[in-house]
Amino acid sequence: MSDLNSDTKKRLQLEIVPQRLLKPETAQVLLNAILDLDGIVRLFIHGPRLPGTVPYGPAKGTPLTHDARRLIEIEGNTMELMVSVGSIRLEVTDADVKEQVYEICKKLLPFPFEFREGNFMLTRQTVSGYARFGPNQDPLMIGLTDPKGKLKDQVYILKKE
Repeated sequence: MSDLNSDTKKRLQLEIVPQRLLKPETAQVLLNAILDLDGIVRLFIHGPRLPGTVPYGPAKGTPLTHDARRLIEIEGNTMELMVSVGSIRLEVTDADVKEQVYEICKKLLPFPFEFREGNFMLTRQTVSGYARFGPNQDPLMIGLTDPKGKLKDQVYILKKE
């Protein structure tokens, strides 16, 4: 199993936890503002899942419409928001980018939020990730996918370098 690039140790991992779930419009504006910064390595949103169909019960399988499950545009790519945005986790290159992200959050979020630095994403491949993706998994994808889920339903690649 391989580690992320050698400069991973220098990177900072941040978590933004708003006091409320973000509306799709707010999430779109916030994510676009953050992704416009140089120094964002990877980012993912976390929150309660918004199913497209009724998952269980007598109506199982019928389409389910939820106001928060809609198309948003991030970095020019249109994608379906499949979760209510409860937190945003990101990896940045240095403390300057961290301060810029904090200022963006302060400016765009009209309610309190927590802004934490810590370890929120895996930096090494797990055994189940190794079994699913093999030894040559893209280091930037480590920890961002569910090994049991369908990859096409979980990850959108926004920037290619």
